[in-house]
Amino acid sequence: MKNLFHDIPTKLPEEAVEVLVETSGHRIERIVSQGHASPEGFWHDQDQNEWAIVLKGAAKLRFDGDDETVELRPGDFVNLPAHKRHRVEWTTPDEPTIWLAVFYGR
Repeated sequence: MKNLFHDIPTKLPEEAVEVLVETSGHRIERIVSQGHASPEGFWHDQDQNEWAIVLKGAAKLRFDGDDETVELRPGDFVNLPAHKRHRVEWTTPDEPTIWLAVFYGR
C-alpha cells in the first residue's frame, strides 16, 4: 500500500513523474510540479486520452488555439482527448502541485 501524499520530493529541478500502474492500454501517474511549466513553444500532443485531477496546489493549462488559460485547483479535473494539444502554463511555486493522471485508450 502507498499514499499519494507521501514521499513528495523536496527538491524538484524537473517535474517528478511516477508511474503507479501500467497495463497494455492504461497508465496511472502521480505527477509532482512546483513552479514548473511547459517549455516555451512546447505543446503536449499525446497518442492516448488523458484524465487528470489536481489533488493539491494549483495549475493553469492552455489549449492550442485558446487565448485563455484554465485554472485547476484541488478537486478540479480535465479530460483530454488524444492529440488535444495543451501545455502547462503555471504551477504553484510555493508548494507542490500533485496531479493524478490516467492515460487510456487510443
